[in-house]
Amino acid sequence: MIKNTAYTEIYHDDSIVVLNKASGILTAADRYNPDIKRLDIEAEKEFGKLFAVHRIDKDTSGLVIYARTPDAHRSLSMAFERRQVQKTYHALVYGRPTWTDKTVTARLLVNGDDRHRTIINRRGKDAETIFHLIGTCGPFSWISAFPKTGRTHQIRAHLSDLGMSIVCDPLYSGNQKPVFLSEIKRSWRGDTFEERPLLSRLALHAWKLTLNHPQTNEPVTFTAPYPRDLNALRNQLYKLYKVDPLSEN
Repeated sequence: MIKNTAYTEIYHDDSIVVLNKASGILTAADRYNPDIKRLDIEAEKEFGKLFAVHRIDKDTSGLVIYARTPDAHRSLSMAFERRQVQKTYHALVYGRPTWTDKTVTARLLVNGDDRHRTIINRRGKDAETIFHLIGTCGPFSWISAFPKTGRTHQIRAHLSDLGMSIVCDPLYSGNQKPVFLSEIKRSWRGDTFEERPLLSRLALHAWKLTLNHPQTNEPVTFTAPYPRDLNALRNQLYKLYKVDPLSEN
């Protein structure tokens, strides 16, 4: 397997390729910055021609699936369009939700302001996200998100509608500073001047996909391990608060 900092391979066969994307990598061309590193271009060096069937945000890590044949491309594209793919994301957010389960159906307008953010607007497209509170960890909470539609920045915009934001979000958060161990662990005795952050990028991970395989039509489920930085933060929060998002089904 070719080692690549843009992704790690989860699975491949003659019809599909499933990758665990690194944060900061585009899944498709960006009209504002066409020179940013792209997942499809990097992966095609290893797998040959790939067909995009969905995308996740540049700053989000986790699962991306590509088709390898025109037939698989048609089948998977239709499954995503018909909302037949079950998507599960994990996010670490600021604060403590007052709800355990919440469904948001606010319409979303992509590129709706001067920062190119997705905003709540009745002129936007229909969108639906189901949120579930996994558990609270001091000033943070782990939540799972199940987007039923696939709008750009959908999870982030719908969380904003709930008055919440994801940790280290450079666009939707009023507090995007990195997370340091010294800030969450009272017994920290290290040198804060040399301390490296546990996490300094968006704490949103595309964790699981369930869909019918385009060739066999049998249901398949893929999960993507947390990247090193997000997993380090998860481990530290678990030691302190005994809440583990990976224990969720």
